[in-house]
Amino acid sequence: MALSSTIYKVSLNIADMDRHYYGDFDLTIAKHPSETTLRMMVRIIAFILHADERLTFTKGLSDEDAPELWQKDFGGDIQRWIDLGQPDEKRIRKACGRAEEVIIYTYNHKAASSWWRQNEAKLSRFKNLQVVHLNIEGDLEVASQRSVQLQANIQDGELMLLDEQSSLSVTREVWS
Repeated sequence: MALSSTIYKVSLNIADMDRHYYGDFDLTIAKHPSETTLRMMVRIIAFILHADERLTFTKGLSDEDAPELWQKDFGGDIQRWIDLGQPDEKRIRKACGRAEEVIIYTYNHKAASSWWRQNEAKLSRFKNLQVVHLNIEGDLEVASQRSVQLQANIQDGELMLLDEQSSLSVTREVWS
């Protein structure tokens, strides 16, 4: 018997002083059975960093041909393709050919650093690719509740994510 996804409801209030963007979102997130809490949290962080009414979660791990998040224009063309972890070059090449902008968020420093050293030269040819490493400090329990209200504040490049009892701090290192 296959395990099913766990559904999380996230009520999100975003105050992004860097982009002058402010919004409220009610997100329904399906956590794949093989997905860790950290990875799910990175999906939420990526959404917060690029929040827009047209930014949507895809099927993620359940669909190998789609990113974790994407933003399409009104004609259906992909404006922004957001992936997580350390995708292979073939997947990145495909994404760069389909989208105006491709962003990869890495989050496990040791594995990500090794992946970047191996792929930096090959990936430097993609002009619409950005690779960003997320440094996450704090309590991952922020995302452990199946229904949660989160406040996200972004200022001077730092994201503070808070619920009633805990908080996370996220900074970004742009690798490419």
